[in-house]
Amino acid sequence: MAASESTGATDRPALSHRETLLIVFGVLLPLFLGSVSQTIVASALPTIGRALGGSNELSWIITAYLLTSTAATPLFGKFSDIFGRRVSMQVALWVFILGSVACALAPNIPMLVLARGIQGIAAGGLTSVPMTVLGDLAPPKERVRYYTYFSLTHITAGALGPVLGGFFAQYLHWSAIFWFGVPLGLLGVAITQRLLKKLPSNHRYHKLDFAGATLIVAASTTFMFMLNAGGRIYGWGSVEIIGLAGLSFVLWSAFIWRLRTAAEPLIPLDIIGNKVVRMAILCNSFGWGAMIGLNIYLPVWLQTVSRMSPAQSGLALMVVMFAVNVGALAGAQVTARVTHYKRLPMIALTVSMCASLWLAWRAGGMGFIELQIVLAILGASFGPVAPTTTVCLQNAVPLHQMGTAVGSMAFGRGLFTTILVAAFGVIVLHAMPASGAPSSADEHDVLVTAFQTLFIVAALCQSLSLLFLHLMDEVPLRSSRD
Repeated sequence: MAASESTGATDRPALSHRETLLIVFGVLLPLFLGSVSQTIVASALPTIGRALGGSNELSWIITAYLLTSTAATPLFGKFSDIFGRRVSMQVALWVFILGSVACALAPNIPMLVLARGIQGIAAGGLTSVPMTVLGDLAPPKERVRYYTYFSLTHITAGALGPVLGGFFAQYLHWSAIFWFGVPLGLLGVAITQRLLKKLPSNHRYHKLDFAGATLIVAASTTFMFMLNAGGRIYGWGSVEIIGLAGLSFVLWSAFIWRLRTAAEPLIPLDIIGNKVVRMAILCNSFGWGAMIGLNIYLPVWLQTVSRMSPAQSGLALMVVMFAVNVGALAGAQVTARVTHYKRLPMIALTVSMCASLWLAWRAGGMGFIELQIVLAILGASFGPVAPTTTVCLQNAVPLHQMGTAVGSMAFGRGLFTTILVAAFGVIVLHAMPASGAPSSADEHDVLVTAFQTLFIVAALCQSLSLLFLHLMDEVPLRSSRD
């Protein structure tokens, strides 16, 4: 226990640039797995629905993953602060392998949803611990250079997800989507075991708030089931929907009470009390929530309205994430070199919001070239937001709280993304014909209107992200680890 309670870094000598890069590369594969699993099922949802039945419950395949990853993220953050990043990464990888096998063998939608929940628990560690590792390696001013590798990996995985999912569903079998992750997970175990040995440690004892994690999953699940059932299974004014709303309110209230009274709550209130941290989390959450929601439902739009195949819709999204990579790379470099590092992402967010509104305006019919241009603008203009908000958050907290702070940002982003994706599902899936594709002009028009609403909601989220970025104080970035 004494080692776990240590408050400072170990006495290991400073790492060279080469050693730092090796550690960075050691966590990129786990980050890729956690990121690609979030979007890989998007293009395959119609195929999975036809194979397993239960098309109306398809949104839960994504929602279950997002819910459990959201709750697990801050737990992994604290777990890594206690036991170290390497142990945390190994645990996450083995849970991911287990969840992938369970998904591939699932005989029906409910079992697939349950298995995706297991995958989501692992994703909470696979996507948050690597960012914490980055915080251990370099001070904020230098960290931006290495952040580029993380951004490229995360966003490339998001772009490849729909492509791989569409390819596997169309040319192989939907279960190949999940078998794909097993050998990569085993490779990740071997890589992290070897390359993370030299990682500096800043261990401190924390309590894990399992009660808080359980409450947030229960509250979110109840709320999202209410959204999915309202107007389709039960009337919005029915006793069932009112009862679900009341239960969700009670569970959310219990979660807030837990945050205020627990010795170490799931999300520490002293971290949220920091204005820079608070605004960075809100900006990141609303911006990424809109982008992930679009990344999940753009393939559905392309397959149902534009009549593309699963593989074609996945390929069409490549330009979005390639453009986000370019924007993130530019944003990371600018943040490291200028004093007023908020200006570029603020201008970029404004442009991204306009691109979402353009999609809403042209949702009924858009040429291929026009589509690619708009998607490229949408991606490139969002890119600078992620590196700026992440580095600002890490710059605002001490080293021994790095894992908890990064986990808090991932928690906020995951929670909002989960709710937003569920809302997008309500907007689109309630308008989706039973056959999965519109067979008449009226069905086509209803579906186009639903997607117009979705794109407008995404633009509103981007505008809120811009507001929170404006409210975030522009604190100078530290140039040392002290």
